[in-house]
Amino acid sequence: MKKTLLLLSLLSMMACKSDKKDNSEKEEDSYVISDTSEKKQEDSPLAQSIERGKKIYSGLCVTCHLPTGKGIPGTYPPLDGSNWLTEKREAAIRGVKYGLQGEIKVNGETYNNVMTPMGLSDQEVADALNYVMHSWSNEVDNMVTPEEVAKVKEK
Repeated sequence: MKKTLLLLSLLSMMACKSDKKDNSEKEEDSYVISDTSEKKQEDSPLAQSIERGKKIYSGLCVTCHLPTGKGIPGTYPPLDGSNWLTEKREAAIRGVKYGLQGEIKVNGETYNNVMTPMGLSDQEVADALNYVMHSWSNEVDNMVTPEEVAKVKEK
């Protein structure tokens, strides 16, 4: 009798487990155990900066540049795939640090609007730019540092 109950319990547990897998297969597939190299990347100064920058972007930048980084054509330039970010790094830092007004050309399109200064610290400017420069289709090699931002002066 005990053997029969044990066998039924095991079969029941297996059936529940297979039902659960069928119902949440996608969810279970999304769980991945990261190895130590992935953990080290998550703890890297760049990863930490990007995470802080994401919060800054979500609070200040998303209104004009949108969650997709695509901006608003003719009004607010795109950040996703922006040649301006990669070719004019110091100007990008200056724009985030001190605000920006006047004509700029991004990906061949002219923009002439005002970006007000956000009142960010050098660390926050670096974090916001690191987020943008490593989001969407962007992948810039060199991390923006607070020291680099501190060297950029208002014109």
